[in-house]
Amino acid sequence: MKEIKAYVHRTCIANVIEAVKATSAWAPRSGDAGQHNLTVYAVQGSLTPIDQDERHYSVDLGQEVTREFKLELHCEDADVAELVAAIRAAGRTGQRRAGWIYVVDIVSAEAIH
Repeated sequence: MKEIKAYVHRTCIANVIEAVKATSAWAPRSGDAGQHNLTVYAVQGSLTPIDQDERHYSVDLGQEVTREFKLELHCEDADVAELVAAIRAAGRTGQRRAGWIYVVDIVSAEAIH
């Protein structure tokens, strides 16, 4: 099992979520309830701002930051390539570095019942 973490511009997050949900990896499989753990956070980061609305001065950090979003998604190993491709395509802005995608191994995942 893997965790995909992606940092994308605020203008792209809706398209990224839509692209992830349009993949075959998101569709329920036989014997699967189709439940996925997709979480989105508003964060402050260091991506190059697309426009002035993304630019923000953080009093707490004492410097300029960019308003961006962090997406976290848990998936099966076999689904990583498709999901990463969907995130990359929907997250493009035309900038050299429009965001980052990380894939991390999950050692254990336990449901809370």
